[in-house]
Amino acid sequence: MPELLYIESSPRKDRSKSIGVARAFIDAYQAEHADDTVTSLDLWTAELPEFDGATINAKYKVMHGKDHTDAEKNAWDEVSKICGQFTKADKYLFSVPMWNFGIPYKLKHYIDLIAQPGLTFRVDPEQGYQGLVTGKPAVVVYARGGAYGDDSKMDFQMKYMELLLGFVGFKDMYRVVIEPTAGAPDTVAAAEADARTLAESLARSI
Repeated sequence: MPELLYIESSPRKDRSKSIGVARAFIDAYQAEHADDTVTSLDLWTAELPEFDGATINAKYKVMHGKDHTDAEKNAWDEVSKICGQFTKADKYLFSVPMWNFGIPYKLKHYIDLIAQPGLTFRVDPEQGYQGLVTGKPAVVVYARGGAYGDDSKMDFQMKYMELLLGFVGFKDMYRVVIEPTAGAPDTVAAAEADARTLAESLARSI
């Protein structure tokens, strides 16, 4: 049966706007797709290996077709396991708060682990980089304290996520944006309600 992988990157839990809207998505998704599996990955409790020297060396040896040392093989096995959990899903949901105009460091750590040659992308001598995670939809819930719009030079949250997801092969990417979360209470409530409505609509259609 199809699997939806939900990746959660805020530590604020019940106080998080991105998580609140993502949960609304999941509720609507489960009501519409009762036979599907929903797997949740909380990046604040997940045991993620360090992306250390052995891992970096292992990555470049894959790219250059060289053999791993024992330490590099062990590091690469850990990375491959995490990539396998990611790539086996059929649909994806991310909840992403903006931190200092970008993404939380826990999410960046996870991305550094899953953006790997031979696992989520490959390098073609003639055509360059090609993503391997194809034909799957990804919904990203973005929460931002300010109102940035789509083209702000200060937005390294949405732009980075869409660049990265496109790099590993995603074409069907859907935005759900909650902004501003640091505004007046009525403004925040309206933005959150609009985001929930959009999230629930996407959940029923993907």
